[in-house]
Amino acid sequence: MPSHAPAPTPAQIREQADPTERSQPIPLLVAGITVAMVLAGAGYILLSEPFGVPGLGDQRTVADLRPAPATVGAVDGKRVYTANCVACHQAGGTGVAGVFPPLDGSEWATGNPRVLANILLHGVAGDISVRGVAYKGAMPSFSQLGDAELAAVASYVRTSWSNKAAPLDAQLFAAERKQNPRSKPFDGGAELEALSARSP
Repeated sequence: MPSHAPAPTPAQIREQADPTERSQPIPLLVAGITVAMVLAGAGYILLSEPFGVPGLGDQRTVADLRPAPATVGAVDGKRVYTANCVACHQAGGTGVAGVFPPLDGSEWATGNPRVLANILLHGVAGDISVRGVAYKGAMPSFSQLGDAELAAVASYVRTSWSNKAAPLDAQLFAAERKQNPRSKPFDGGAELEALSARSP
């Protein structure tokens, strides 16, 4: 006796068939453009010179890119000045009118080397006259810098802009550290003048 499949129920009739993935090939236009670009790139690589045109591009070698060996003991005074002094005294040594005195043409910068060394080592607080203009403020001590750094920045200041004084060496700063130890800054120009009068 033949068996018959049961008739679908209303709930089964309402169900949708499972989705099926249809084949969707790449459009011929896109495939053609892709193949053309790959062939053009391969042709460019094969037909171009191995290292390009010699006259173009960066021609430096690895040896050219290595930093030059630093001279032992050499200190760049301009770099020390830029890192420690330029904020107040400005790149051109002009200072800020009424606030920070100039170093360009300053009698303190180009005068007695021992006084300049002590200004850098101990700082100055109080009244000081520079190029006939009175200033009242404070300059910090830079004793944390090494003697070679202090000599380099002092020499930079003494030989830059319109200044034509002789450079200083590190031995002066080493000697002043020992001969004139102090824990507070100089009290303005008057005390600096007294130090200058005692200098040999």
